[in-house]
Amino acid sequence: MTLIPGITIRSAVESDAAEIGLVVQTAFGMRPEESLQEPYRRLFPPQEAIVAVDGERVVGHVESTTFTLTVPGERTVDACGIAGVAVAPTHRRRGILRAMYTEQHQRIEAAGLPLTIFTASRGNIYGRFGYGPTTRGSAVSIDRRFAEFLPTAPDPGGVELAVLTEATAQVRAIYDRWRRLTPGAQVRPDAQWEITFLDPERFRGGGTDLFALLHPDGYVLYRYRYSDSVEIAEVVEIRTVTADAHAALWRTLCGLDLVTRIEAELTDNDPLPYLLTDPRLVRTAKRFDGLWLRLMDVPAALNARSYQRDLDVVLAVTDPFRNAGGAFALRVRDGIADCTPTTRAADIELGIDVLGSMYLGAYPARVFATANRLHAKDSWQVRAIDEAFGAERDAVPGWFF
Repeated sequence: MTLIPGITIRSAVESDAAEIGLVVQTAFGMRPEESLQEPYRRLFPPQEAIVAVDGERVVGHVESTTFTLTVPGERTVDACGIAGVAVAPTHRRRGILRAMYTEQHQRIEAAGLPLTIFTASRGNIYGRFGYGPTTRGSAVSIDRRFAEFLPTAPDPGGVELAVLTEATAQVRAIYDRWRRLTPGAQVRPDAQWEITFLDPERFRGGGTDLFALLHPDGYVLYRYRYSDSVEIAEVVEIRTVTADAHAALWRTLCGLDLVTRIEAELTDNDPLPYLLTDPRLVRTAKRFDGLWLRLMDVPAALNARSYQRDLDVVLAVTDPFRNAGGAFALRVRDGIADCTPTTRAADIELGIDVLGSMYLGAYPARVFATANRLHAKDSWQVRAIDEAFGAERDAVPGWFF
């Protein structure tokens, strides 16, 4: 289709590959390693991509695939995962992103997928398309030399050193157990595991290749890196099914004698600071969002997850981009939702981006109410929806895409 004078939006074809590569590499400032190209093509099939073409030249690109996403209540739902969103710097401010997104979201609607997710490189673009950040965390550093565990902290043991190439089956099995419990986590395809275990040079930031620690209920993948003569253990991935695995793996990390600093990413309610005699040792370097989420079908999405308390409210949802908004009666009993369109008067008014942020339980309704982005008839309704939309575990993206 042609939505902008001179610009055509269409499906990608094989002969577009070189021009797509140039646009994407320019947008993200990196060139992929040869070893990644084949597994990445399996992860995001080129035939699913959409391009913007000016004459014969590709000037925009977006690709997608279908993920299985865990949502609160240890449930799963199919979601469209979008990646590789790029517009050539020669063609900015011409509406190309909106045109590609219009085509992409029409396809998602036709496929009947209730959710769309992606990881955003910029935070000021996607709200106008109805997306909100839906997971969050902190980059932290710990001065390992002074980290002491409280006498009451668990010390279950059970950790083993592992050669990663010999432990791939255990790592994959533990991840699958973890992602079934964790909102925001995705099923991890073979191609993505292949990329992880290849551990390409550009992922290392000047550090070593990956080391591994294994526990029956968890694992850590980490690397060593040097900065200003300081040895750092950079935790690339830690996945724990149980509290004992969490405590045991962190005790082992803090036992790396020659390491001065440990760097990791923690969710808001990670218990690590509360295992230590000095919780201030867990220093926050920055805060970040992870997944962004849009509800494509509000009743289907809200019915897909479970809830922490009973609820009976009418939500008036505004959608600035598509036609997913409207008034919806949300009734929850014993964690199970029944959401349907309604003509009843609204109890709560909010944008579909706000609902996306609340969806996995990481962003509370009360914060949006204070920011004047959620409006309720009564304050108790804000408290009720806040409690209902909570989750037992912090939301975490299973893997970056």
